[in-house]
Amino acid sequence: MSHYKPFPAYKDSGVTWLGQVPEHWEVKPICRVASVNDDSLSENTRLEERIRYVDISSVNYTAGITQAMAMEFSDAPSRARRKAVSGDVIVSTVRTYLKAVAAVTDEYEDCIFSTGFAVLRARQLNSSFLKWMMLNDLLVQAIEAHSEGLSYPAINASALIKLKSIVPPPEEQTKITAVLDREAARIDALIEKKTRFIELLKEKRQALIAHAVTKGLNPNVKMKDSGVEWIGQVPEHWRVVPSTWLFVESKERAHEDDQHLSATQKYGVISLAEYERLEGRQVTHAVKNLEQRKHVELDDFVISMRSFQGGIERVKARGCVRSSYVVIQAEDGADKNYFAYLFKSGSYIQGLQATSSFIRDGQDLNYGNFRQVRLPQPSLDEQMQIAKFLDQKSARIDALARTTEHSVTLLKERRAAFITAAVTGQIDLRGEQ
Repeated sequence: MSHYKPFPAYKDSGVTWLGQVPEHWEVKPICRVASVNDDSLSENTRLEERIRYVDISSVNYTAGITQAMAMEFSDAPSRARRKAVSGDVIVSTVRTYLKAVAAVTDEYEDCIFSTGFAVLRARQLNSSFLKWMMLNDLLVQAIEAHSEGLSYPAINASALIKLKSIVPPPEEQTKITAVLDREAARIDALIEKKTRFIELLKEKRQALIAHAVTKGLNPNVKMKDSGVEWIGQVPEHWRVVPSTWLFVESKERAHEDDQHLSATQKYGVISLAEYERLEGRQVTHAVKNLEQRKHVELDDFVISMRSFQGGIERVKARGCVRSSYVVIQAEDGADKNYFAYLFKSGSYIQGLQATSSFIRDGQDLNYGNFRQVRLPQPSLDEQMQIAKFLDQKSARIDALARTTEHSVTLLKERRAAFITAAVTGQIDLRGEQ
């Protein structure tokens, strides 16, 4: 934004969070330029009537409205009440830090929206400018500051529309909107391209792991049928054995000094404190049945309620886990590093999923499921070689993914900063083409 210039003259807005604004711009409460919640679903709506419902989870500040759920009114949540027309702007009044703000397009104007949204309708304002105005960081921060509640901060629609907004002349609203539409689209295209690249890197990593843990590293080795669908062919000198030959279940109860651990698909089994640090948020700590929790040692493995989706997690700290989890420990013929990769591979997860109807019946995975899945067993030395190879390859892919993710973060920050600068008059866009 360095090539953009400020306006020639500014004045004090009289609003602390706004600071200085262009001299010829006005400062007005939102209620002076937009109405709120004009239309609601009739109380006489027939239960069998089909609706398309938009919840807060279906809206984000870059993509706008991402989906609408079709259902009968009888199946809709009680908060399905708000109506909107094309050009309205929906603003989440709960968890406002998520920036669930979007303009309602023709595609979604027949939808019913959650009462967790305030539906704003421009009255003395360009409707497209209203969307960008509501997306600027300074206003979002002001909304957060006026929200009530710690775990679930929210603001009333009546309080929201009392907040001050900056109102440029109509022709400048049009210019700002045109520039923001263009620049946001350009940045969004870059973000989409980089996000797709990250997805391809993850797919490459998974394919690399799946091949190495079932086929080995020698492309010229003679192969044989493993007799197991998810494994396919394996090197002729490998064994395929029952999982109980390599792993044993541990039911040891938690020790008095054990720290509480969390089984996560993203990080493995780590301490709750470490999980909160990595995620930047607090989680609820278990306070019941602590004496029934299970003890785990470093490099044990844990089968959790989500293992049917993300595989079996490796333990990265000594402590205790929920009593409902299954703890397994490697025997002498199993290299923990090799099996850490195998247990997270897509093909192994498919093998787990094929063991029973637990997904359909809503049951968790248990040791019985684990025992049904036979495992490839290279020699211990070859297991270690495969794990070392995957460590090196994964590290390179992960480093490239992190670099790309960082560039996506910077692009999102740049997008947000440009929106704020444009709609609050920090930069002068009147001469932009």
